[in-house]
Amino acid sequence: MNLTSLTTITPIAMAAALTAFASGAQAQDTIKIGALATLEGAFTVMGQDGMRGVELALKERNHMVAGKKIELVKGSSSGRPDSAVSAARKLVEQDKVQILVGPLSGSEGIAVKDYAKNHPGVTFVNGTSAAQETTLRNQAPNFFRFSMDGAQWMAGLGSHAFAKGYKSVVVVAEDYAFPYSQVQGFMVEYCKAGGKVLDKQWVPLGTKDYSSVIAKLPTNIDAIFVALGGADAVNFLTQYEQTGGNKPLIGGTTTVDQTVLGYKGKARDSLVGTPSAGPIADTAPDESWKKFVADYRAAFKDGFATPSSFAQGYYVNTKAALDALDAVKGDLSNNHEALRKTLSTMTLKSPTGDIKLDGNRNAIANNYLTEVAKAPDGSLYNKLVRVVPNVSQTLGLSQAEFDKMGLGSRTNPECK
Repeated sequence: MNLTSLTTITPIAMAAALTAFASGAQAQDTIKIGALATLEGAFTVMGQDGMRGVELALKERNHMVAGKKIELVKGSSSGRPDSAVSAARKLVEQDKVQILVGPLSGSEGIAVKDYAKNHPGVTFVNGTSAAQETTLRNQAPNFFRFSMDGAQWMAGLGSHAFAKGYKSVVVVAEDYAFPYSQVQGFMVEYCKAGGKVLDKQWVPLGTKDYSSVIAKLPTNIDAIFVALGGADAVNFLTQYEQTGGNKPLIGGTTTVDQTVLGYKGKARDSLVGTPSAGPIADTAPDESWKKFVADYRAAFKDGFATPSSFAQGYYVNTKAALDALDAVKGDLSNNHEALRKTLSTMTLKSPTGDIKLDGNRNAIANNYLTEVAKAPDGSLYNKLVRVVPNVSQTLGLSQAEFDKMGLGSRTNPECK
């Protein structure tokens, strides 16, 4: 370019060129991460704590990774698959996120996994969605789950409940993929120990009136296995207590989560002594867990006494994405080839121990058997009973046995 051509560049053209250059530089120095959680509907409280987990993982790194700034874009769903896909579509196609963390609920995860197949240029890392089918059937090569599925979360509970003398139970659970997984995970051990499940009552997500469900509960049972979460759990517990119900409860993971235990009401006291299992125990003695709890409390004055499983799950999955980005120095070339290889093979150091992925890109991790207890200040917490290490998706069965049984559903398995 000669002197004459330089002098003919207008100030407007020069400004436009500088703006384009700056935008390009910013794009290279920023990584966009989308976080999708249920910020509306029956699971709103869960989604809010899930977002706290994302924010804590980013805060630990000062919103930077591999010398690049992390820009967080939040998306909201209601727990329904169509809502989750709509939110994912906005994050990916409008907001142009490069990595998406989420969703929260079971059937949402199946839908987002299927959506991920159409967007190979984006890497999807789970939130807390825990339906088995998400990673066991028709997998998406760009979907990774560093949290376990709902069946894995039940490891240790079935045999423990039977040993407590609960020889026969009925199930009350929400009617979608995640509770199907929870019920199967419980029943695999429980039925093998000799327990009987006399009936299963499946209720729509967002049920407010449980009178007909409670009226159908038989009297010749030792306990009720409850797999409800959020407002659904609170509504059932309140109404069961008001009708004078007195059968012991066995809790699904979300039924005794801090998002329910933190509810201010008399009905929650009926949960004291309730056995359950899941990815965390409030009284876990590990220093890494204690630090996680302390950091959570310091960061979120509006949070719970201890982080919920949703905060832990979103934190763990976000941390996995950030650790992998750091390992590959932020390289997202070739459809994130280096990032995805690292995610598939890394050992994630988490507040609940080491986590590795299996061949379906699903977590193999520790699970915690717990019982609900009351603290001197009146708050409820999940007391650690024991740790079940390195739980896989086949639930202690051989691959052939697991394949023969099939995935959890309304009718599978049975042991009446």
